[in-house]
Amino acid sequence: MLREDIQNALKEAMKNKNTLETNAVRMIIAGQKEKDVDARGKGKPQAEDAELLSMMQTMIKQRRESIDMFIKGGRPELAEKEEAEIKIIERFLPKQLSDDEVQTAVKAAIAETGASSMKDMGKVMSSLRAKYAGQMDFGAVSGIIKSLLS
Repeated sequence: MLREDIQNALKEAMKNKNTLETNAVRMIIAGQKEKDVDARGKGKPQAEDAELLSMMQTMIKQRRESIDMFIKGGRPELAEKEEAEIKIIERFLPKQLSDDEVQTAVKAAIAETGASSMKDMGKVMSSLRAKYAGQMDFGAVSGIIKSLLS
């Protein structure tokens, strides 16, 4: 379904002659193909949707970092372009969890995995990644896990 949505978005953007959207969707497709090649190396036919969602979250994170640099460098027009690309990428991600929902999910994952110390952080993260791929910022989640386990 996700792959179809991406392909349809590319067709629509090309039909509407929207170069910014066309380029952003093509970037997603290039990342998707890279993930598919990695998956074939691991014996899978193609990358799973969770991997694609994670890749798109990474793309968004990279663009947010670029926005900060462009603003500091006095290039607001480039920051606006990056912001527009973020909006395009976010269309393919599921609804993001609120802060309260993230807290609840982290506490549930800690209870589920029986985590009691920082050594168990990996178990908690993998449990959350399996259930909430594309729905939360795992960089921020790691800080929450650390505070709850320490």
